[in-house]
Amino acid sequence: MLELQARCIRRRFASGAIVALALLALSPLALAQSTSQPDGSSPSETPDDASKPNPPSLLTPLKPVTEEGPYVPIKPRQRLRWFVTNTIGPAHLAGGIFSAGFGTAFDRPKEYGPHWGGFADRYGMRMTGIVTGNAMEASIGAVWGEDPRYFRVPDQSFKARVANVVKLTFVARREDGSFQPAYARYIAFSGNNFLSNQWRVESEANNHDAVLRTAEGFAGRMAANAFEEFWPDVKTHFLHKRSSGDD
Repeated sequence: MLELQARCIRRRFASGAIVALALLALSPLALAQSTSQPDGSSPSETPDDASKPNPPSLLTPLKPVTEEGPYVPIKPRQRLRWFVTNTIGPAHLAGGIFSAGFGTAFDRPKEYGPHWGGFADRYGMRMTGIVTGNAMEASIGAVWGEDPRYFRVPDQSFKARVANVVKLTFVARREDGSFQPAYARYIAFSGNNFLSNQWRVESEANNHDAVLRTAEGFAGRMAANAFEEFWPDVKTHFLHKRSSGDD
């Protein structure tokens, strides 16, 4: 029992340390955004946003951006907003509840146990992975100008839009507007999951599980891309239907 408690303490200490290091990795972005101009007019920020005396809150998600038109590189503050909203945004927090609840219901991994304490451990472990991965993608991507945003193609066919969802899971835009392999994402997903073997429970602290978690990370990004691609259309459809019903 004492050995198990000691392992839990070490695991939680390591989790807290990695979160702190991940946030520290983003400090250059915070410094850059504090000395830069407010978000300019770009495909993800409308002129109205740029003209406001105060820039949007860091908790405000970036607006949907399309592939059409001239490309404007992501600003440092926008990159920081991407990190914050993709880490502690409502949808991502809800996803953690579902994931931790599923693991608790099936008692996987068994070391955590099928109880509220196990749920908290699973939720916390997932959160450390999300924080670390997003921090790595945002900070490493900033070094060579890799844009983590998703670019919609709403005017194309359904098949082309699905292909775009898949493509932008593995590639990202660079400062010249070209699409290149998303190396920062590759490093973030694989590095985060292999690094986490140092503080995960024994049954999942191995290379095989790290590879599976990396694959799940790309699958999760693909699902997020699909949401960003099609949700604006779904929302517009229901709002239009509701407005027509009111008439």
